[in-house]
Amino acid sequence: MADEPQLLLETAPADFRFPTTNQTRHCFTRYIEFHRCLAAKGEESNACERFAKYYRTLCPGEWVDRWNEQRENGTFPGPL
Repeated sequence: MADEPQLLLETAPADFRFPTTNQTRHCFTRYIEFHRCLAAKGEESNACERFAKYYRTLCPGEWVDRWNEQRENGTFPGPL
């Protein structure tokens, strides 16, 4: 047992803008923040990784897949 690696689970930190248990808006906002960061700093920058971690822990994969498709098609409803 002592030789087993420790598993560290993390999620997005609490955000005062989203005080309720419904995290839908929090998920959407973090997704937008990530893509705005990429647009501003470039895809090679590691500065946006924290936003990626946040939205990936908050958002269902199906939503992210759909939003990615919408961004590719130019039909994403959010302000990027």
